[in-house]
Amino acid sequence: MTLAAEAPDLDVFESLKGPVSGFGHHRGFTHSFLGLVLVSALVVGFIYVIWRLRGKKVKDPKLPPRWGLLFGFAYLAGLTHILLDFTNNYGVRPFWPFSEKWYSWDIVFIADPVILALLVGGLVLPLFFGLIDKELGVRSRGPRGRWGAIAALVGLVALWGVRDYEHRRAVNALEARTYQGENPVRASAYPEWWSPFHWSGVIEAQNFFAVMMVESLTPEVDPNGEMQVFYKPEETPVTLAAKKSYLGRVYLDWAQYPLTETEQVPEGYVVRFSDLRYAYPGSTGRSVLGSSVELDRNLNVVAENVGRRTRRISSGAAK
Repeated sequence: MTLAAEAPDLDVFESLKGPVSGFGHHRGFTHSFLGLVLVSALVVGFIYVIWRLRGKKVKDPKLPPRWGLLFGFAYLAGLTHILLDFTNNYGVRPFWPFSEKWYSWDIVFIADPVILALLVGGLVLPLFFGLIDKELGVRSRGPRGRWGAIAALVGLVALWGVRDYEHRRAVNALEARTYQGENPVRASAYPEWWSPFHWSGVIEAQNFFAVMMVESLTPEVDPNGEMQVFYKPEETPVTLAAKKSYLGRVYLDWAQYPLTETEQVPEGYVVRFSDLRYAYPGSTGRSVLGSSVELDRNLNVVAENVGRRTRRISSGAAK
């Protein structure tokens, strides 16, 4: 089950084909309900091969491995991976290939220190108290570490409950006010890693986006007056060409609040893509999970960039 819970991230090997392919397939097939069938079968098959190589050894000859049941447990472990990825603001595509739609709960930061503390505590504390019990000669009842696992899972569910409640308060606060005299078309709130009561709010109006901090405990929108407004750029032949590229299609399919920025360079144009759910108020520097498409003067795609990695495209492929 431990291997099966990690196995959906085997999609990282897709990046060996290039940065755009890795980005396009990340949290796709292996993170879907259907793809998980194959992933679970591969994990169980891997364990089966090891079992055969070890001479089919079992602790009790009367209890041979039940491979169908093990497959069910492997699939269940894979579902927990999809659930955890669903809770953060990157999202998953669980209904692939029937639907490419992304789903995200947006209540947990991608690397949440509270969750890590709960899970590590569930492992370490039972071991610590087990050593004390051993020194005192006390025999524990039930599987070792059982109470630690239960406490960690209860704490995790409780944290999700608090974050979900605060998330809904933050979104309601964003929807309840106007921005430059306009009502928001839609609003979202994304978690900060250090507090369940501080959120990065994003709203879309008719002609612009706005990013601001939200304190859900109050609730109060833009408490520090750091709201940033991003006006929607005019659509041009350059941006349309960039959006039709493979990277452009993949990025716009994934992004929730996409924004484009065009720069003219001697060789042609560079169109940068960013997603405002990662434009935390007050932050400066490189856009998180940003990408760009390079075009020549004839609007042919010559390169696609994901982060610091680049995929060059030949002139024949670009045409």
